[in-house]
Amino acid sequence: MSGLIDTNIIVRYLIRQPEHLAAEARELIEHEAGLQVTDAALAEAGYVLTRFYRMPREVVVDNLIALIQRQNIEAFRLEKDAVVRALLLCRPSGRVSFADALIWAAARSTEEKVVYTQDARFPRDGIEVRRSRF
Repeated sequence: MSGLIDTNIIVRYLIRQPEHLAAEARELIEHEAGLQVTDAALAEAGYVLTRFYRMPREVVVDNLIALIQRQNIEAFRLEKDAVVRALLLCRPSGRVSFADALIWAAARSTEEKVVYTQDARFPRDGIEVRRSRF
């Protein structure tokens, strides 16, 4: 069987609480083939783990990278390497949000490699960032 992983599965897998839900998440993630994770689930998990559970940002990034690098997990409609690089952008500080980093990964995974934003600090490595002027 294959399918998409929801944020709550990722969070329970990483925080290992409550025990019965964490065990279900661990069983799925460690034994099911063909799982996919969306950029939205990764961004939400990053936010929940750092804000609600107060996990250090570096720990969250490292754990999300370990998750996405599992053999049985693919990034949904994104290049896995781009997702890893995006998560690494979040590691040094809170300057790059999980959501912005994953939008950057989406741009890196497209032919155009363009993002329109009004955020002067948006990551630029390997993409064209255009300021919207409407």
